[in-house]
Amino acid sequence: MEGGTADARAVDAGAAGGGTVGGSVTRGVANDGGAAEHPPPLIRAVRSGDLDRVRILAMGDVEAGVIDEAFRLAVADRSGALAQVLLQHGADPSRSAPDDLPSLRAAVDRGLPSLVEALLDSRILGRYDRSELLAARDLAREWHETGAEAGLRARTGSQEAAVRTRVANDEYDSLDAYVLAGRTVHDGHAAILTRLEELLGVRASFEELTARAVAYDQDHPAWGSATILLATRRDRQTWDAAAALRTHPEPSHRLFGAAVLRLTHLFDDSDEDPFAGPALDVFIDWSAEEADLDVLTEVLNALGEHSGPRMEAALLPFAGHPDVRIRRMVAHGISAAFDAPRFSGEVRAALSALMADADALVRRGACSTVADGRERDPALADAMAVLLDDADRRVRVVAVYGLARHDDERCVAGARRLPPAPPGTGHEYELDEVWRYERRRDRL
Repeated sequence: MEGGTADARAVDAGAAGGGTVGGSVTRGVANDGGAAEHPPPLIRAVRSGDLDRVRILAMGDVEAGVIDEAFRLAVADRSGALAQVLLQHGADPSRSAPDDLPSLRAAVDRGLPSLVEALLDSRILGRYDRSELLAARDLAREWHETGAEAGLRARTGSQEAAVRTRVANDEYDSLDAYVLAGRTVHDGHAAILTRLEELLGVRASFEELTARAVAYDQDHPAWGSATILLATRRDRQTWDAAAALRTHPEPSHRLFGAAVLRLTHLFDDSDEDPFAGPALDVFIDWSAEEADLDVLTEVLNALGEHSGPRMEAALLPFAGHPDVRIRRMVAHGISAAFDAPRFSGEVRAALSALMADADALVRRGACSTVADGRERDPALADAMAVLLDDADRRVRVVAVYGLARHDDERCVAGARRLPPAPPGTGHEYELDEVWRYERRRDRL
Protein backbone atom coordinates (compact mmCIF):
# COMPACT_ATOMS: atom_id res chain seq x y z
CA MET A 1 0.00 0.00 0.00
CA GLU A 2 1.26 3.46 -0.85
CA GLY A 3 2.33 4.95 2.43
CA GLY A 4 1.31 8.50 1.58
CA THR A 5 -2.36 7.53 1.55
CA ALA A 6 -2.54 6.51 5.17
CA ASP A 7 -0.49 9.39 6.52
CA ALA A 8 -2.33 11.89 4.33
CA ARG A 9 -5.60 11.12 6.10
CA ALA A 10 -4.04 11.60 9.52
CA VAL A 11 -2.02 14.63 8.57
CA ASP A 12 -4.60 16.43 6.45
CA ALA A 13 -7.62 15.74 8.64
CA GLY A 14 -8.29 19.46 8.92
CA ALA A 15 -7.60 20.20 5.28
CA ALA A 16 -11.24 20.10 4.24
CA GLY A 17 -11.67 23.35 6.07
CA GLY A 18 -8.59 24.87 4.43
CA GLY A 19 -5.62 23.18 6.10
CA THR A 20 -2.05 23.59 4.92
CA VAL A 21 0.75 21.31 3.81
CA GLY A 22 4.18 22.88 3.53
CA GLY A 23 2.58 26.32 3.65
CA SER A 24 0.10 25.80 0.80
CA VAL A 25 -3.66 25.58 1.01
CA THR A 26 -4.79 22.04 0.22
CA ARG A 27 -8.03 20.21 -0.29
CA GLY A 28 -9.40 17.46 1.90
CA VAL A 29 -10.35 14.02 0.72
CA ALA A 30 -13.22 14.38 -1.68
CA ASN A 31 -16.53 12.83 -0.73
CA ASP A 32 -16.69 11.31 -4.19
CA GLY A 33 -19.21 8.55 -4.52
CA GLY A 34 -21.78 11.18 -3.53
CA ALA A 35 -24.65 10.03 -1.44
CA ALA A 36 -24.40 6.47 -2.70
CA GLU A 37 -24.45 3.99 0.13
CA HIS A 38 -22.54 1.41 -1.91
CA PRO A 39 -19.79 3.06 -4.01
CA PRO A 40 -18.18 0.95 -6.76
CA PRO A 41 -15.46 -1.49 -5.68
CA LEU A 42 -12.74 0.61 -7.34
CA ILE A 43 -13.74 3.66 -5.30
CA ARG A 44 -13.71 1.62 -2.12
CA ALA A 45 -10.27 0.26 -2.97
CA VAL A 46 -8.91 3.77 -3.55
CA ARG A 47 -10.40 4.96 -0.27
CA SER A 48 -8.71 2.10 1.58
CA GLY A 49 -5.40 2.76 -0.18
CA ASP A 50 -5.14 -0.84 -1.41
CA LEU A 51 -2.74 -0.52 -4.34
CA ASP A 52 -2.87 -4.17 -5.39
CA ARG A 53 -6.68 -4.19 -5.30
CA VAL A 54 -6.85 -0.97 -7.31
CA ARG A 55 -4.55 -2.45 -9.94
CA ILE A 56 -6.63 -5.59 -10.28
CA LEU A 57 -9.95 -3.72 -10.47
CA ALA A 58 -8.63 -1.12 -12.91
CA MET A 59 -7.65 -3.89 -15.34
CA GLY A 60 -11.20 -5.22 -15.38
CA ASP A 61 -14.48 -3.80 -16.60
CA VAL A 62 -15.06 -0.45 -14.92
CA GLU A 63 -18.20 1.59 -15.40
CA ALA A 64 -17.82 4.75 -17.45
CA GLY A 65 -16.59 7.63 -15.36
CA VAL A 66 -15.68 5.52 -12.32
CA ILE A 67 -11.99 5.30 -13.14
CA ASP A 68 -11.84 9.09 -13.57
CA GLU A 69 -13.67 9.54 -10.29
CA ALA A 70 -11.19 7.17 -8.67
CA PHE A 71 -8.31 9.18 -10.11
CA ARG A 72 -9.68 12.42 -8.66
CA LEU A 73 -10.07 10.76 -5.29
CA ALA A 74 -6.52 9.38 -5.38
CA VAL A 75 -5.00 12.74 -6.27
CA ALA A 76 -7.11 14.58 -3.68
CA ASP A 77 -5.94 12.02 -1.13
CA ARG A 78 -2.34 12.75 -2.13
CA SER A 79 -1.75 9.20 -3.32
CA GLY A 80 0.55 9.44 -6.30
CA ALA A 81 1.04 5.68 -6.55
CA LEU A 82 -2.71 5.05 -6.88
CA ALA A 83 -3.05 7.91 -9.35
CA GLN A 84 -0.28 6.47 -11.53
CA VAL A 85 -1.91 3.02 -11.63
CA LEU A 86 -5.24 4.57 -12.63
CA LEU A 87 -3.57 6.63 -15.35
CA GLN A 88 -1.97 3.47 -16.72
CA HIS A 89 -5.38 1.80 -16.94
CA GLY A 90 -7.42 4.48 -18.62
CA ALA A 91 -8.05 7.38 -16.26
CA ASP A 92 -8.19 10.64 -18.20
CA PRO A 93 -7.20 13.67 -16.12
CA SER A 94 -8.53 16.02 -18.79
CA ARG A 95 -12.04 15.00 -17.74
CA SER A 96 -11.36 16.57 -14.34
CA ALA A 97 -11.98 20.28 -13.97
CA PRO A 98 -9.06 22.32 -12.60
CA ASP A 99 -10.90 22.79 -9.32
CA ASP A 100 -11.22 19.00 -8.97
CA LEU A 101 -7.46 18.62 -8.57
CA PRO A 102 -5.00 20.09 -6.08
CA SER A 103 -2.75 22.86 -7.33
CA LEU A 104 0.64 22.10 -8.78
CA ARG A 105 2.20 24.14 -5.98
CA ALA A 106 0.48 22.02 -3.34
CA ALA A 107 1.77 18.85 -5.00
CA VAL A 108 5.33 20.19 -5.18
CA ASP A 109 5.10 21.18 -1.52
CA ARG A 110 4.09 17.62 -0.73
CA GLY A 111 7.34 16.36 -2.24
CA LEU A 112 5.82 13.26 -3.85
CA PRO A 113 7.08 12.93 -7.46
CA SER A 114 4.35 10.51 -8.55
CA LEU A 115 1.69 13.01 -7.46
CA VAL A 116 3.38 15.85 -9.33
CA GLU A 117 3.73 13.62 -12.38
CA ALA A 118 -0.01 12.89 -12.32
CA LEU A 119 -0.70 16.63 -12.44
CA LEU A 120 1.83 17.06 -15.27
CA ASP A 121 0.17 14.44 -17.47
CA SER A 122 0.40 15.43 -21.11
CA ARG A 123 -3.40 15.68 -21.34
CA ILE A 124 -3.55 18.51 -18.79
CA LEU A 125 -0.06 19.96 -19.04
CA GLY A 126 -1.43 22.80 -21.19
CA ARG A 127 -3.38 24.12 -18.20
CA TYR A 128 -0.17 25.55 -16.76
CA ASP A 129 1.52 28.56 -18.29
CA ARG A 130 5.30 28.85 -18.23
CA SER A 131 5.30 31.20 -15.26
CA GLU A 132 3.46 28.60 -13.17
CA LEU A 133 5.92 25.90 -14.15
CA LEU A 134 8.83 28.20 -13.36
CA ALA A 135 7.36 28.97 -9.94
CA ALA A 136 6.92 25.25 -9.30
CA ARG A 137 10.53 24.66 -10.37
CA ASP A 138 11.78 27.36 -7.99
CA LEU A 139 9.72 25.91 -5.14
CA ALA A 140 11.11 22.43 -5.79
CA ARG A 141 14.65 23.81 -5.80
CA GLU A 142 14.03 25.62 -2.52
CA TRP A 143 12.81 22.42 -0.88
CA HIS A 144 15.68 20.42 -2.38
CA GLU A 145 18.36 22.81 -1.16
CA THR A 146 16.82 23.16 2.30
CA GLY A 147 15.98 19.49 2.80
CA ALA A 148 12.56 18.01 3.52
CA GLU A 149 12.95 17.73 7.28
CA ALA A 150 14.59 21.14 7.72
CA GLY A 151 12.02 22.77 5.46
CA LEU A 152 9.16 21.17 7.36
CA ARG A 153 10.64 22.32 10.66
CA ALA A 154 11.00 25.87 9.35
CA ARG A 155 7.40 25.97 8.18
CA THR A 156 5.91 24.52 11.34
CA GLY A 157 8.24 26.18 13.83
CA SER A 158 8.15 22.95 15.80
CA GLN A 159 11.13 21.76 17.81
CA GLU A 160 9.77 18.23 18.17
CA ALA A 161 11.43 15.29 16.48
CA ALA A 162 9.95 14.55 13.07
CA VAL A 163 8.64 11.05 12.46
CA ARG A 164 10.40 9.53 9.45
CA THR A 165 9.05 6.54 7.52
CA ARG A 166 9.83 4.91 4.18
CA VAL A 167 6.86 4.96 1.82
CA ALA A 168 6.15 4.12 -1.81
CA ASN A 169 6.36 6.79 -4.46
CA ASP A 170 4.95 4.53 -7.16
CA GLU A 171 5.25 0.88 -8.14
CA TYR A 172 8.99 1.16 -8.74
CA ASP A 173 10.62 3.33 -6.11
CA SER A 174 10.23 4.70 -2.60
CA LEU A 175 11.26 7.67 -0.50
CA ASP A 176 11.13 9.09 3.02
CA ALA A 177 8.12 10.86 4.51
CA TYR A 178 8.51 13.27 7.43
CA VAL A 179 5.59 14.02 9.73
CA LEU A 180 5.79 16.96 12.11
CA ALA A 181 3.13 19.08 13.82
CA GLY A 182 0.35 17.52 11.78
CA ARG A 183 1.99 18.00 8.38
CA THR A 184 3.71 15.60 6.01
CA VAL A 185 6.47 16.25 3.49
CA HIS A 186 8.27 13.68 1.35
CA ASP A 187 11.89 14.04 0.29
CA GLY A 188 11.24 13.71 -3.44
CA HIS A 189 11.96 17.33 -4.39
CA ALA A 190 15.19 16.51 -6.24
CA ALA A 191 13.26 14.26 -8.64
CA ILE A 192 10.52 16.86 -9.01
CA LEU A 193 13.12 19.53 -9.79
CA THR A 194 14.69 17.33 -12.46
CA ARG A 195 11.30 16.70 -14.08
CA LEU A 196 10.29 20.36 -14.10
CA GLU A 197 13.64 21.41 -15.55
CA GLU A 198 13.16 18.87 -18.32
CA LEU A 199 9.70 20.26 -19.12
CA LEU A 200 11.06 23.81 -19.17
CA GLY A 201 13.98 22.91 -21.43
CA VAL A 202 16.56 23.65 -18.73
CA ARG A 203 19.66 21.49 -19.21
CA ALA A 204 21.07 20.67 -15.79
CA SER A 205 24.74 19.72 -15.84
CA PHE A 206 25.94 16.15 -15.49
CA GLU A 207 27.60 17.09 -12.22
CA GLU A 208 24.40 18.60 -10.78
CA LEU A 209 22.29 15.59 -11.71
CA THR A 210 24.91 13.23 -10.29
CA ALA A 211 24.92 15.12 -7.00
CA ARG A 212 21.12 14.92 -6.78
CA ALA A 213 21.13 11.17 -7.36
CA VAL A 214 23.99 10.02 -5.14
CA ALA A 215 22.53 11.87 -2.16
CA TYR A 216 19.94 9.08 -2.06
CA ASP A 217 19.85 5.32 -2.55
CA GLN A 218 19.24 3.56 -5.85
CA ASP A 219 15.55 2.96 -5.08
CA HIS A 220 14.83 6.67 -4.62
CA PRO A 221 13.06 8.59 -7.43
CA ALA A 222 15.91 11.14 -7.51
CA TRP A 223 18.16 8.36 -8.77
CA GLY A 224 15.85 7.11 -11.47
CA SER A 225 14.94 10.57 -12.77
CA ALA A 226 18.60 11.58 -13.12
CA THR A 227 19.88 8.38 -14.73
CA ILE A 228 17.02 8.20 -17.23
CA LEU A 229 17.31 11.85 -18.21
CA LEU A 230 21.06 11.57 -18.78
CA ALA A 231 20.73 8.29 -20.70
CA THR A 232 18.21 9.84 -23.10
CA ARG A 233 20.61 12.67 -23.97
CA ARG A 234 22.71 10.18 -25.94
CA ASP A 235 25.63 12.51 -26.58
CA ARG A 236 29.36 11.92 -26.33
CA GLN A 237 29.82 14.48 -23.56
CA THR A 238 27.39 12.67 -21.28
CA TRP A 239 28.85 9.28 -22.18
CA ASP A 240 32.40 10.36 -21.39
CA ALA A 241 31.34 11.94 -18.09
CA ALA A 242 29.56 8.74 -17.02
CA ALA A 243 32.47 6.53 -18.11
CA ALA A 244 34.89 8.70 -16.14
CA LEU A 245 33.05 7.77 -12.92
CA ARG A 246 34.37 4.21 -13.26
CA THR A 247 37.49 5.27 -11.34
CA HIS A 248 35.73 7.43 -8.75
CA PRO A 249 36.68 6.49 -5.17
CA GLU A 250 33.05 6.51 -3.99
CA PRO A 251 30.99 3.40 -4.91
CA SER A 252 27.82 5.50 -5.21
CA HIS A 253 29.37 7.52 -8.03
CA ARG A 254 30.63 4.42 -9.80
CA LEU A 255 27.17 2.89 -9.50
CA PHE A 256 25.60 6.01 -10.96
CA GLY A 257 28.03 6.06 -13.89
CA ALA A 258 27.40 2.39 -14.63
CA ALA A 259 23.63 2.94 -14.55
CA VAL A 260 23.83 5.85 -17.01
CA LEU A 261 26.03 3.87 -19.41
CA ARG A 262 23.79 0.80 -19.20
CA LEU A 263 20.61 2.76 -19.87
CA THR A 264 22.22 4.71 -22.71
CA HIS A 265 22.78 1.46 -24.56
CA LEU A 266 19.52 -0.13 -23.42
CA PHE A 267 17.33 2.76 -24.61
CA ASP A 268 18.76 2.68 -28.15
CA ASP A 269 16.33 0.81 -30.39
CA SER A 270 17.94 1.81 -33.67
CA ASP A 271 19.55 -0.68 -36.03
CA GLU A 272 22.98 0.78 -35.32
CA ASP A 273 23.64 1.61 -31.69
CA PRO A 274 26.78 3.79 -31.61
CA PHE A 275 27.26 3.03 -27.92
CA ALA A 276 26.92 -0.77 -28.07
CA GLY A 277 30.59 -1.49 -28.80
CA PRO A 278 31.97 1.06 -26.34
CA ALA A 279 29.57 -0.17 -23.65
CA LEU A 280 30.67 -3.79 -24.05
CA ASP A 281 34.33 -2.80 -23.86
CA VAL A 282 33.78 -0.70 -20.75
CA PHE A 283 31.75 -3.31 -18.89
CA ILE A 284 34.04 -6.24 -19.71
CA ASP A 285 37.02 -4.41 -18.25
CA TRP A 286 34.98 -3.01 -15.37
CA SER A 287 33.66 -6.41 -14.31
CA ALA A 288 37.19 -7.73 -13.85
CA GLU A 289 38.20 -5.00 -11.42
CA GLU A 290 35.09 -3.88 -9.48
CA ALA A 291 35.15 -4.79 -5.79
CA ASP A 292 31.88 -3.24 -4.58
CA LEU A 293 29.03 -5.74 -4.89
CA ASP A 294 26.33 -3.16 -5.65
CA VAL A 295 28.38 -1.72 -8.49
CA LEU A 296 29.39 -5.16 -9.75
CA THR A 297 25.74 -6.20 -9.85
CA GLU A 298 24.94 -3.22 -12.10
CA VAL A 299 27.96 -3.91 -14.31
CA LEU A 300 26.99 -7.56 -14.79
CA ASN A 301 23.41 -6.52 -15.45
CA ALA A 302 24.76 -4.32 -18.24
CA LEU A 303 26.95 -7.13 -19.58
CA GLY A 304 23.93 -9.41 -19.83
CA GLU A 305 22.29 -6.97 -22.23
CA HIS A 306 24.97 -7.72 -24.84
CA SER A 307 25.77 -10.93 -26.68
CA GLY A 308 28.69 -12.86 -28.05
CA PRO A 309 31.69 -14.85 -26.87
CA ARG A 310 33.44 -11.86 -25.24
CA MET A 311 30.46 -11.24 -23.01
CA GLU A 312 30.30 -14.98 -22.22
CA ALA A 313 33.92 -15.03 -21.15
CA ALA A 314 33.37 -12.05 -18.85
CA LEU A 315 30.08 -13.23 -17.33
CA LEU A 316 30.59 -16.95 -16.70
CA PRO A 317 33.35 -16.68 -14.03
CA PHE A 318 30.71 -15.18 -11.72
CA ALA A 319 28.29 -18.14 -11.98
CA GLY A 320 29.47 -19.53 -8.65
CA HIS A 321 29.82 -16.20 -6.84
CA PRO A 322 28.83 -16.32 -3.14
CA ASP A 323 26.56 -13.28 -3.42
CA VAL A 324 23.10 -14.19 -4.69
CA ARG A 325 22.68 -10.90 -6.56
CA ILE A 326 25.69 -11.71 -8.70
CA ARG A 327 24.42 -15.20 -9.51
CA ARG A 328 21.06 -13.71 -10.48
CA MET A 329 22.76 -11.42 -12.97
CA VAL A 330 24.54 -14.40 -14.54
CA ALA A 331 21.37 -16.51 -14.70
CA HIS A 332 19.37 -13.72 -16.33
CA GLY A 333 22.24 -12.33 -18.39
CA ILE A 334 22.90 -15.54 -20.24
CA SER A 335 19.33 -15.49 -21.52
CA ALA A 336 19.93 -12.24 -23.35
CA ALA A 337 23.32 -13.32 -24.56
CA PHE A 338 23.14 -16.66 -26.26
CA ASP A 339 21.17 -17.13 -29.45
CA ALA A 340 23.45 -19.77 -30.95
CA PRO A 341 21.97 -23.20 -31.79
CA ARG A 342 24.01 -24.81 -29.02
CA PHE A 343 25.39 -23.68 -25.69
CA SER A 344 29.09 -24.12 -25.05
CA GLY A 345 30.15 -26.74 -22.53
CA GLU A 346 30.93 -24.02 -20.00
CA VAL A 347 27.47 -22.51 -20.41
CA ARG A 348 25.74 -25.89 -20.02
CA ALA A 349 27.67 -26.56 -16.83
CA ALA A 350 26.86 -23.11 -15.45
CA LEU A 351 23.16 -23.41 -16.27
CA SER A 352 22.92 -26.84 -14.68
CA ALA A 353 24.45 -25.50 -11.48
CA LEU A 354 22.30 -22.39 -11.49
CA MET A 355 19.09 -24.41 -11.93
CA ALA A 356 20.02 -26.18 -8.68
CA ASP A 357 20.81 -22.93 -6.86
CA ALA A 358 19.41 -22.25 -3.38
CA ASP A 359 17.80 -19.02 -4.60
CA ALA A 360 14.46 -19.22 -6.44
CA LEU A 361 15.16 -16.25 -8.72
CA VAL A 362 18.46 -17.80 -9.80
CA ARG A 363 16.75 -21.12 -10.55
CA ARG A 364 13.98 -19.38 -12.44
CA GLY A 365 16.38 -17.26 -14.51
CA ALA A 366 18.54 -20.23 -15.48
CA CYS A 367 15.50 -22.35 -16.30
CA SER A 368 14.12 -19.57 -18.48
CA THR A 369 17.43 -19.40 -20.34
CA VAL A 370 17.33 -23.11 -21.07
CA ALA A 371 13.63 -22.93 -21.97
CA ASP A 372 14.13 -20.22 -24.57
CA GLY A 373 17.35 -21.63 -25.98
CA ARG A 374 17.59 -23.98 -28.92
CA GLU A 375 19.86 -26.41 -27.07
CA ARG A 376 18.21 -29.85 -26.68
CA ASP A 377 20.65 -31.38 -24.23
CA PRO A 378 18.88 -34.22 -22.33
CA ALA A 379 20.78 -33.32 -19.15
CA LEU A 380 19.37 -29.79 -19.26
CA ALA A 381 15.87 -31.17 -19.84
CA ASP A 382 16.28 -33.43 -16.81
CA ALA A 383 17.40 -30.44 -14.74
CA MET A 384 14.22 -28.61 -15.77
CA ALA A 385 12.14 -31.65 -14.90
CA VAL A 386 13.55 -31.62 -11.37
CA LEU A 387 12.10 -28.12 -11.02
CA LEU A 388 8.56 -29.41 -11.66
CA ASP A 389 8.40 -30.05 -7.91
CA ASP A 390 10.17 -26.87 -6.85
CA ALA A 391 9.04 -25.11 -3.67
CA ASP A 392 8.51 -21.90 -5.66
CA ARG A 393 5.43 -21.99 -7.89
CA ARG A 394 6.83 -19.56 -10.48
CA VAL A 395 9.90 -21.74 -10.91
CA ARG A 396 7.58 -24.68 -11.58
CA VAL A 397 5.64 -22.68 -14.17
CA VAL A 398 8.84 -21.82 -16.04
CA ALA A 399 9.94 -25.45 -15.91
CA VAL A 400 6.61 -26.55 -17.41
CA TYR A 401 7.03 -23.92 -20.12
CA GLY A 402 10.59 -25.02 -20.86
CA LEU A 403 9.75 -28.69 -21.15
CA ALA A 404 6.81 -27.88 -23.43
CA ARG A 405 9.08 -25.78 -25.64
CA HIS A 406 11.45 -28.74 -25.78
CA ASP A 407 8.64 -31.16 -26.72
CA ASP A 408 9.09 -33.07 -23.48
CA GLU A 409 5.99 -35.01 -22.36
CA ARG A 410 6.81 -34.35 -18.72
CA CYS A 411 5.37 -30.84 -19.11
CA VAL A 412 1.82 -32.20 -19.15
CA ALA A 413 2.00 -33.89 -15.76
CA GLY A 414 3.96 -30.95 -14.40
CA ALA A 415 1.19 -28.55 -15.40
CA ARG A 416 -1.44 -30.74 -13.74
CA ARG A 417 0.51 -30.79 -10.48
CA LEU A 418 0.80 -27.03 -10.24
CA PRO A 419 -0.80 -25.59 -7.09
CA PRO A 420 -3.50 -22.92 -7.59
CA ALA A 421 -2.22 -19.50 -8.57
CA PRO A 422 -2.28 -16.90 -5.77
CA PRO A 423 -5.14 -14.38 -5.85
CA GLY A 424 -4.49 -11.54 -8.26
CA THR A 425 -2.18 -13.56 -10.51
CA GLY A 426 -2.58 -12.55 -14.13
CA HIS A 427 -2.82 -14.94 -17.03
CA GLU A 428 0.27 -17.15 -17.08
CA TYR A 429 1.10 -17.24 -20.75
CA GLU A 430 3.88 -19.74 -20.19
CA LEU A 431 1.26 -22.43 -19.56
CA ASP A 432 -0.24 -21.89 -23.02
CA GLU A 433 2.89 -23.58 -24.33
CA VAL A 434 1.62 -26.91 -22.95
CA TRP A 435 -1.45 -26.66 -25.17
CA ARG A 436 0.77 -25.90 -28.17
CA TYR A 437 2.96 -28.88 -27.37
CA GLU A 438 -0.05 -31.19 -27.18
CA ARG A 439 -1.27 -29.98 -30.57
CA ARG A 440 2.14 -30.68 -32.08
CA ARG A 441 2.27 -34.09 -30.41
CA ASP A 442 -1.20 -35.13 -31.52
CA ARG A 443 -0.54 -34.18 -35.14
CA LEU A 444 2.32 -36.64 -35.35
